[in-house]
Amino acid sequence: MARRNDKRIEPSFGGPARGRGSDDLSVGEEDRVVPTNSRKSSTKRKSPGGGRRQPAQRSRKRRGTFGIFGKLFYWCFVLAIWAGIAGAGLVVYYGAQMPSATTWSIPDRSPNIKIVSVDGDLLANRGMTGGEAVGLHEMSPYIPQAVMAIEDRRFYGHFGVDPIGLARAMAENVVTGRFSQGGSTLTQQLAKNLFLTPDRTLERKVQEVLLAFWLEHKHTKDQILEMYLNRVYFGSGAYGVEAASRRYFGKSARDVTLAEAALLAGLLKAPSRLSPARDPQAAESRAQLVLGAMRNEGMIGDKELTTAMSAPANRAPSYWNGSENYVADRIMEELPALIGDVRNDIIVDATVDLNLQRQAEKSIRRLIDENGKKLSVSQGALVSIDNSGAVRAMVGGYDYANSQFDRASEARRQPGSAFKPFVYLAALEAGRTPDSLRNDAPIKIGKWTPENYGGKYYGQVTLATALAKSLNSVAAQLTMEVGPNAVIEAAHRMGIESSLQSNVSISLGTSEVTPLELTAAYVPFANGGYKPQIHFVQRVTTTGGKVLYEYTGGNTPRVVSSETVGMMNAMMSATIKEGTARKADFAWPAAGKTGTSQNSRDAWFVGYTANLTTGVWFGNDDGKPMNKVTGGALPASAWHEFMVAAHDGVPIAALPGRWSPTPAQEIAVEQAAPGENLFPSAPQAPTVPVGAQPRPSQPIGPGDGFGVEAGATSSIRPVPKADVGGPAQRSETSILDVILGNR
Repeated sequence: MARRNDKRIEPSFGGPARGRGSDDLSVGEEDRVVPTNSRKSSTKRKSPGGGRRQPAQRSRKRRGTFGIFGKLFYWCFVLAIWAGIAGAGLVVYYGAQMPSATTWSIPDRSPNIKIVSVDGDLLANRGMTGGEAVGLHEMSPYIPQAVMAIEDRRFYGHFGVDPIGLARAMAENVVTGRFSQGGSTLTQQLAKNLFLTPDRTLERKVQEVLLAFWLEHKHTKDQILEMYLNRVYFGSGAYGVEAASRRYFGKSARDVTLAEAALLAGLLKAPSRLSPARDPQAAESRAQLVLGAMRNEGMIGDKELTTAMSAPANRAPSYWNGSENYVADRIMEELPALIGDVRNDIIVDATVDLNLQRQAEKSIRRLIDENGKKLSVSQGALVSIDNSGAVRAMVGGYDYANSQFDRASEARRQPGSAFKPFVYLAALEAGRTPDSLRNDAPIKIGKWTPENYGGKYYGQVTLATALAKSLNSVAAQLTMEVGPNAVIEAAHRMGIESSLQSNVSISLGTSEVTPLELTAAYVPFANGGYKPQIHFVQRVTTTGGKVLYEYTGGNTPRVVSSETVGMMNAMMSATIKEGTARKADFAWPAAGKTGTSQNSRDAWFVGYTANLTTGVWFGNDDGKPMNKVTGGALPASAWHEFMVAAHDGVPIAALPGRWSPTPAQEIAVEQAAPGENLFPSAPQAPTVPVGAQPRPSQPIGPGDGFGVEAGATSSIRPVPKADVGGPAQRSETSILDVILGNR
């Protein structure tokens, strides 16, 4: 309030000036501290020039957009902090479980395992495979360049972990929806190879990173790269660039060309699958990717690229395709159980005879080369075992370099009639003899009708004749009499390890087994009834001569009585002399059994002398039927070739056990009741009920029934009682026995 001429003048708001002077006191609307409640005045203010002011909507929107991004940035920042804290916690947790860093040291190179034959000949090297360490300055400069170009192109720029490469790998995995990129640096890969297991776990990854940091701190980049190249696996048993160069190119790593260096670097992605000893085309395709990466990094020029790209794909040298490598692989699998972890160079004395091994490989390859296309057969396997259980030869396939899968010890196939000896063994132990008569005629067991090979039947025959001719109907009858479980028990007792199906069709070898275990199960027939431990290793020593393991034989139990062995050997000798395996006959007393699975998918012959037991298999990996190949054909021929060579110069020895047949009229008098005809002119087809139904209703596993006419091979002798496998069992005589002529 002011006074003018002693008059009180009240302030006015928004009214006209009324001619007041410059010193008049007045307050306008724009001078109010608290805005008016009038909507009109708040939204439509006049500008000093008399116009209306525009709303501040654009500035409000701008401030709102910035507010959203600000909040997003804020929360991302908070989440990043918490993620960092969680990551640090994981590092601390897993790092605390590792040994103290003061105890870390670079371990020595992988130990070398030298495997020698019984004669001291080198079978194989495993481990470093004879490759020496080569300095980075000594090897071809193309090798480290190629490895860095395809595996870690920022090797000299990172600190052990490559964040850029890791981010790229993670993005690739997200896009593809699968774990296709790892993002590990060469330092991380070296840390894993030196200290860690290949398990793909978070703990292992954290420890790998910590060890990579330690390696980068303790060693120079050149030292790390040199260690990596001298230790990494390049496939086909080659560790380090020197071993790999000699393995694939027959030269030192010092002399490797650009194209060869690219091939070596390409192997690191999948050493076994991309090995040029296995797939030269795949190795070449990968090498071309490496060359492209080297060109992109400026390591080579266009002219060098063109020259290297034109290099042809060649299969690696042949010194790694010998069949002895199947034995070496098997030994490597068994070593940890024999001596634990291999920490030093060792020498393994194997049981294999290299001369026999090469003879076995030669026989298998020759027969496939000569008959493969004509008979549609591509693979074969052979196993030979002596009476002590020592494996003297094992061929797991046609070509080791092309396929390292061991068909001798890993492939399970139907043995067909080669399984029948266990049926007859169970029958003999239940009281039958080789002279026992059965009626070979069409029979029906439930819905199953086992048929003889070629549909030919012989009427009344002895068990000896039935086994020699591999008659399916008689084998089925015997299985019905003793029961499938008795047959399974006999097979397992002899050495079969695979699971066997308890049904009548087991008599024709429908349950799958490996050639190694089937051959091993015949060994007790050859050595008089004893089951030895099958083994490939005789002794393991250090290079200094310290014995780490030695096979002593241990307990060798008797699993078959000597009398039963004599009867089985007499029956199976007829298989070679006059039955289905006459191609196997040679100067030594021998016995065995052929086998052919349905549609000739598998063909077998397992036979033995008093010296060796050898099993042979032919077939195809995909189960494709062969062209009418039977066990008496290719398998018997391969067996003959091998056994003749194996017994050259060895004194002849008779098979263990004794059993002699007597004239046929004596068995006829014993078997025939007054007025009874044991040899009906027209045998009928009886129906035999069973408890457990066989699987198919079609003929299963045809036998090899193309033998000779029945001869006088019958006699009457007291039945010896087996001293193993429980008491002998006899089935009750029934009307079925009378119809079939059983006794």
